[in-house]
Amino acid sequence: MESYETFIAFVVNVVFVTLLGWYLITNLQWYDYKLERVLFKHHKPHWHILYFIIPLIAYYTTDKFFTIFFIFAIIPAIVIWYKRLDKKLVLTWRVKRFLILLVSLTLFQDVLCTLKEACNIYGVMMPLAVAYIGSTLIEKFLFKVYKKEAKKKLQSMKDLQIICITGSYGKTSIKNFVTQILSAKYNVYATPRSVNTIGGIIADVNNNLREDVEVYVCEAGARERGDIYEITTFLEPQTVVVGRVGEAHIEYFKTLDNIVRTKLEIMQSPRLERAYIHTSVTDESHDKVTFFGDEIQDVNATLEGSDFKLKIDDEVLELHTDILGSFQTMNIAVAVRIAKDFGLSNEEIVKAVKKLESVEHRLQLIKAGGKIILDDGYNGNIDGMLEAIRLCATHEGRKVIVTPGLVESRNELNLKLIEAINEVFDIVIVTGSLNAELFKKHLKVKNKIMLSDKSTLTELLANQTKAGDIILFANDAPNFI
Repeated sequence: MESYETFIAFVVNVVFVTLLGWYLITNLQWYDYKLERVLFKHHKPHWHILYFIIPLIAYYTTDKFFTIFFIFAIIPAIVIWYKRLDKKLVLTWRVKRFLILLVSLTLFQDVLCTLKEACNIYGVMMPLAVAYIGSTLIEKFLFKVYKKEAKKKLQSMKDLQIICITGSYGKTSIKNFVTQILSAKYNVYATPRSVNTIGGIIADVNNNLREDVEVYVCEAGARERGDIYEITTFLEPQTVVVGRVGEAHIEYFKTLDNIVRTKLEIMQSPRLERAYIHTSVTDESHDKVTFFGDEIQDVNATLEGSDFKLKIDDEVLELHTDILGSFQTMNIAVAVRIAKDFGLSNEEIVKAVKKLESVEHRLQLIKAGGKIILDDGYNGNIDGMLEAIRLCATHEGRKVIVTPGLVESRNELNLKLIEAINEVFDIVIVTGSLNAELFKKHLKVKNKIMLSDKSTLTELLANQTKAGDIILFANDAPNFI
């Protein structure tokens, strides 16, 4: 009987520690594997109490009744929590290494305790702590190895032109526009999706950058000072872009000045030949800097696309694009300037701009079942959201918006957003709890729906909308936010 109870305790401990590890690594993945952000910057810190602290206390206080509590309370709670997540754990090699190390350490600990009969209760925190520390050291070692390999590969590609793009808004759009336009003349490759961290770029260089690529276009993101510098000194781009700068991620940078300084770290590239900087960033002149943003004229942006004129030196280009949003003309403008410096003719540029395809989830227009869907799920800045609302206002039918509001921003900007929503929309669906109270208090739209999570959103939209409606998905924050 005693051996049976020991076996049950052994199995329960291994599964319990693994579940806590799964919870930990999921949260770490969301927050760029920064433990301090998981502990002190988490948007839903009560989850730590429910799914980590309470189970841990129960393990050390309920004695022989823990198995019952574990089976009938902890496992169901964590399973339900995980099923409701819209951004689940991605089983990368980093995650697999952590979980393998954690399970191995737990088994080693439990076997040792069982053989020596030295433990009244198996440990939990020790394998978790050692696995976290061990995993962090392994990843740092591997990071250095992979970085060295990637750097060697870049140095071997002597003729490779590298374009690096940063800014608060529009980085991915500029990257895609530059890639599409330059592809008319060059073999161009760009970092996929929103890959913009040093780790992501290193992996991309090692795994995806082909030897025959002539132009490599990269996006550089930042959450703290030094992030852009690290990417810049690794890539050593000849061409850099600093797009529009604003209060994105203000909770991390604290001030707009800190954001500007961080973005301008891109100017420290050892091989810098030319830089394009938006007028919102700085007015400090530099012999390698070309400012952009003020050369756009006569913009006519509708749900059919945008027509505008672009003045470059003594030339005026008349351009049309199917890309939605007047703010995108600014992103196209810098892509055109780069294309000119890369030797494309005006005719090639006009043709390429006309063929530009929208970036997925960034004011992407989709028609389905007689409804117009504006998918702006990856846009999280106030200017872009206000432009999307303006475009919706031009639609003659009913207008519906689905949004969590602005994330990592100030209440003042969310109030500005709410004011614009009140003037345009017939139905407002607010997702998540981050800005729920603010929206509930200030929304004046009669038909407003508050959703704590998005699990019922599809069914709700099917019941609430009809043919002829326009539906705007404005920002799509995952439900851990």
